[in-house]
Amino acid sequence: MEYISVQGLDKKVSRLMKGSDYFYHENYEKAAANMDAFFAAGGNSVDSAHIYCGGQSEEVIGRYLKERNNRDEWVILTKGAHHDQHGPRVSREAIKHDLTASLSRLQTDYIDMYALHRDDPNVPAGEVIEILNEYVKNGTVRAIGVSNWTWERIRDANAYAAEKGLTGFSFSSPNLSLAKANEPFWPGCVSADEETCQWHEAEQFPLFSWSSQARGFFTGRFTPENRDNADLVRVFYSDANWERLERAKRLAAEKNATPIQIALAYVLNQPFPTCALIGAQSEEELRSCDEGSRIKLTREELAWLDLSSDDRG
Repeated sequence: MEYISVQGLDKKVSRLMKGSDYFYHENYEKAAANMDAFFAAGGNSVDSAHIYCGGQSEEVIGRYLKERNNRDEWVILTKGAHHDQHGPRVSREAIKHDLTASLSRLQTDYIDMYALHRDDPNVPAGEVIEILNEYVKNGTVRAIGVSNWTWERIRDANAYAAEKGLTGFSFSSPNLSLAKANEPFWPGCVSADEETCQWHEAEQFPLFSWSSQARGFFTGRFTPENRDNADLVRVFYSDANWERLERAKRLAAEKNATPIQIALAYVLNQPFPTCALIGAQSEEELRSCDEGSRIKLTREELAWLDLSSDDRG
């Protein structure tokens, strides 16, 4: 397992991050077994959020860490300030509410990496930095970041932090995958486009990709004629993505891998620090992700997979 450094943390972060949006009390034993297997493979980072599974995701993680007595060996990424039925919740009150609840559920007195789950462009970026720095200063949060923010908003926030001598954002978590999204998964969600990736490369700014394997688009279960999964059709079905799938198949055959492993390798071989959130729920799926994370791709291969070039060098 490979690791990256994130500003604010004294622990390295595994480049595969364990997804937990299926962690419920009723399947605790499965979740715990998945965490054990992931940890045994070298993984040490787990992704959750205040809204996941109605709060049960964080509660299951908290129970697991208490039972295993290994809290300090894990890097917890959790998120708050997701909008509700009334609209955006990027405010001092909402952040305090969600973070307090997350700490209680996780049975911990600190969060390694805390991110705002969504953005509200009407709130000045500097104001958000001021709010989150209160929690950095009191030790409740070690590193702060965002999910589904544009790179321009991150840039503005970090410029404010630098000017005021405050802690800025040290990671971002948008969608990044070999298959490009036709439209957002849900309103307000952000996928990393070419301009976003160029900014991350220039800044060497860590990116944690959700739906890093395009929700199974590269598994071989889907074809242009199979339109049973409405969300996948809406977000990922396009002529360009079918061509990306064909190229992934060709490269996989050459590297003795599978197309979905190539898709994962695409995320992890970007020219800037990346981690991939994975939804592996079985030993076979975890092994596939672990093997995929070890595949090395050249910059020419990345461009060819992404249809930016017809030459692999």
